[in-house]
Amino acid sequence: MKVAIVQNNPSKGNTVANLAALDLLTGDGCGADIYVLPEMFATGQYIDPSPVVQTMEGEIVDWMRNKSVKLDAAVCGTLPVIENGHTYNRLCFCMPDGQMVCYDKHHLFTYSGESEYFTPGNDRVVVSFRGLRILLLICYDLRFPIFSRNRDDYDAILYPANWPDKRILAWDTLLRARAIENQCFVIGVNRSGSDEFGFYPGHSTIIGPYGDVVVETDESPQMVSAELDMDRLIRFRDKFPVLQDADL
Repeated sequence: MKVAIVQNNPSKGNTVANLAALDLLTGDGCGADIYVLPEMFATGQYIDPSPVVQTMEGEIVDWMRNKSVKLDAAVCGTLPVIENGHTYNRLCFCMPDGQMVCYDKHHLFTYSGESEYFTPGNDRVVVSFRGLRILLLICYDLRFPIFSRNRDDYDAILYPANWPDKRILAWDTLLRARAIENQCFVIGVNRSGSDEFGFYPGHSTIIGPYGDVVVETDESPQMVSAELDMDRLIRFRDKFPVLQDADL
């Protein structure tokens, strides 16, 4: 299983330009099975998302679906979605056969005011794709280990994020902690660049189940990829069955 991290620097509110830039950044792909984009990759970060909120029939989801078919891979990232009068920070996992699985951010970032404008999701979502079971989470969810506890039902966690430099030590540390405690791969994809909220230093990464860094980025927009060694994960879980001893 090959996973690509696509770390971009979105221009706030300029969806058309951001998607065009992502087309250039990804090109014809790198042969990955999954391409992971940051939180709010096409719009930039908004506390009040009303200027950029979309429906599931909007241009961002349409772009993700088309990109998935073009690359013959899953494409995933978050966007602000309005549905039945509620606005969600939604992670869409689009697959090349047309299927799509979505997760609505459960832990809203009260510190920034996100909880005043978004509705929290309640469902824990695991998607299976090409033999890999993936827990879908978003940014601030990283700080809440109970919600992400492995019930022996996933092999990797996705964390698309907008994580600023002043808290980047927490990002680096918690990604590694989630991988170690859950015996899984962790794929954390942060944005780059800056906006009125601060500077985003990248630090996108894939962490292995031992807590080792498989691949990581610097602060610039880029696409990097790595193979997830599933045989190594299975051998580790068989040899050292931490999950069987976990608290329920």
